[in-house]
Amino acid sequence: MKAFKIISIVLIIGFITVQIFAMRSQSNIETYPYAVVKKYDAFEIRKYEASLFTTVKMATSEYKEASRKGFSTLAGYIFGGNEKNEKIAMTSPVAMSLDDSMTMMFMVPRKMTAEMLPKPNSSEIQFHEEPQKTVAAISFGGWASDKKIEKYKKLLIAALEKEGIEFNNQFFFLGYNPPFELFNRRNEIIVELVQNEL
Repeated sequence: MKAFKIISIVLIIGFITVQIFAMRSQSNIETYPYAVVKKYDAFEIRKYEASLFTTVKMATSEYKEASRKGFSTLAGYIFGGNEKNEKIAMTSPVAMSLDDSMTMMFMVPRKMTAEMLPKPNSSEIQFHEEPQKTVAAISFGGWASDKKIEKYKKLLIAALEKEGIEFNNQFFFLGYNPPFELFNRRNEIIVELVQNEL
């Protein structure tokens, strides 16, 4: 019984340590830069800066499958799977287009240009310059799933239509947390607004 208590205490301490480490490491990660333009009850309007992304396209619209394959491919590249065996800093959030075939995107650290990036070992990886844009964003916590993503996409659409704000039907899912982080999980659905909407 005593051994069981000791093991339990060690496991609890280990779990708490991992969660604290996860939260601290997130605070040091470079994020996709934006400014909040206006806040509503259910969503907010943001202006994102132009940014460079590494991308990989998957032939699926299922979140779990696309996130697993896409993350594995892009993480392989930034952890050294390139012609220089060069490691590139992780950024946040991980973005995924919500289309029939999903595209996963990692933002390139802002100190790097396309010319500085090493050639990927995988031919599936492409580089894409995302222009400055204005979007509407709705947030939700917990673990993302196809069901939750669809739910919050519909809630965002309804909120935008209620306010008479036009959007272009290009939706993205943004995930901010590593898989092992259990608390304070942050997820978002964003959609680009029609030019000069605001």
